[in-house]
Parts: sequence; structure tokens; C-alpha cells
Amino acid sequence: MSGVFRHAAGATPLTWEEMQDVIPVHIAYRRDLDEAEQANILRGQDWALARRRSILNEKFILALHKRMFGDVWRWAGRFRTSARNIGIDHWLIPVALRQALEDCEAWLEFESYPMDEIAVRLHHKLVWIHPFPNGNGRHARLVVDLLMMQAGRERFSWGRATLREAGEMRERYIGALRRADGFDMAPLVAFARS
Repeated sequence: MSGVFRHAAGATPLTWEEMQDVIPVHIAYRRDLDEAEQANILRGQDWALARRRSILNEKFILALHKRMFGDVWRWAGRFRTSARNIGIDHWLIPVALRQALEDCEAWLEFESYPMDEIAVRLHHKLVWIHPFPNGNGRHARLVVDLLMMQAGRERFSWGRATLREAGEMRERYIGALRRADGFDMAPLVAFARS
């Protein structure tokens, strides 16, 4: 079972306890896990697209993660409770998330940046906080795509490839996130629209 949970470079490794929370009993290979997660993500996306509500609140953020991963992981939709190789200390997550969402509301209200940059800044903050045991990048990409659509804009293409499978594309994404860590959002905006 350990090979099932091998993670790609730049991905968040799960703790032993979190690995035990996989729900489908048929998962024996990494591809089984990837397929189960992808099917669940599509159901979560359908759920989110069928709703017309503000996405900039903690309740929606948690519900969306649960809808995206809840058929695969028991911890879906709950903040992580352990340290990670990236992200803030887990006990700071609720406050940091609330601040990120309020920042985004202010950027929108005052038109602080172009819309693409507002969305990418939110994406970066969500990934930087890393609120969940896993699925943070996929969740953050869907959150900002929903934000773009609510603003009447086109969704991002995010490199037009499945980031897990596309090694070079994933490296570009991780590199753009690292540049955003240094407050250079241009590579992440460019990647989001590539």
C-alpha cells in the first residue's frame, strides 16, 4: 500500500494516520487513487458550478474541499492538524484563511489589481496556507476559477494539462508559486493563462 501514496515532487506527503483514512477499499495502485480523486473532483466541481453563492467564506471553502475529496478521504473538508513540508503552522489556519478571504474581498472592492492578478493572489495565499492534508493546489485552482466565473471572466487554463501527470508543466507551476512567494506574481498569472 505504501506505493499508492508516493507523492510527486512538490506535492504534500500524507502522515501515516492520514493514509489510513482512504475510503475506497479497491485502491491498490497510485493510478487507482488518482482516478478516484479525479472522479470525486469532477463531482465537486459540478456541485460548485450549480450554486450561486459567495465563495469567499470559510464555510464554502470547507464544503468545496469535502465535495472534491469526501468520497476518497475521511479527512476531506477539515483543516489539517499536523505540520507539513510547506504551509503555515496548523493552528494558524483558520485565522490566516479568514484574512486571505477578506484580503480578496478588499482587492475586489477597491480594484486593487487586475482581475487575473486578484485571482492568482488568492490562489497563492490558499496554497501558501495549505489548509488541508492534501489536495490544496487542486482545491485552490477551482476556488479561483469559480471566483473568475462569478466576476464574468473566463476560467484559467492552468497549463492545459493535468498537473499531476505533466512533469514539466508541474515544475513550471511549482516554480511560479515559488516566485509568488517572493511577491512576483507575473509568472503565476502567465502560467494560469497558459
